[in-house]
Amino acid sequence: MPTAEQLSMTDEESLLLQQGLMEWCGPARCTEEFAVAMGFDSAQDVGRRGMSIRSALAERESLDPLDWARALLATELAFASDVVGSGYEWSTTTGWADDVTLRVLRSAQLKLIRTVAPLVGRGLGTRLTPHTEVLRAGGPPPPRPAW
Repeated sequence: MPTAEQLSMTDEESLLLQQGLMEWCGPARCTEEFAVAMGFDSAQDVGRRGMSIRSALAERESLDPLDWARALLATELAFASDVVGSGYEWSTTTGWADDVTLRVLRSAQLKLIRTVAPLVGRGLGTRLTPHTEVLRAGGPPPPRPAW
């Protein structure tokens, strides 16, 4: 499991991810569908597990790849979306200027992409079904129907 140190996350990058997770306990408005798309079990899980991930980031504890993905995607949505996230109010609610946020976010994205990209469709961005559980575990995909 990559830790913040193993991924060479700066304090600034870690703080940004922590802040992005914190927004879901305040101004960001999570639906069940967005929670699942971000890799959480439910909207309630965003708050519960999000704070656990936030604490792990603050303590530089080990995170599994899906938790890295949750932190990154939750931050991206909280920052950019005015529909479900903080969006236009980001700088007011977080104290982070948009230009600084974008610079730090891009840096974090570059460090995390190899860890999180393989999870798309395997617990991230999709509802888990029996075949996605197999994929998430590293098994082969189910056979495609012959149309």
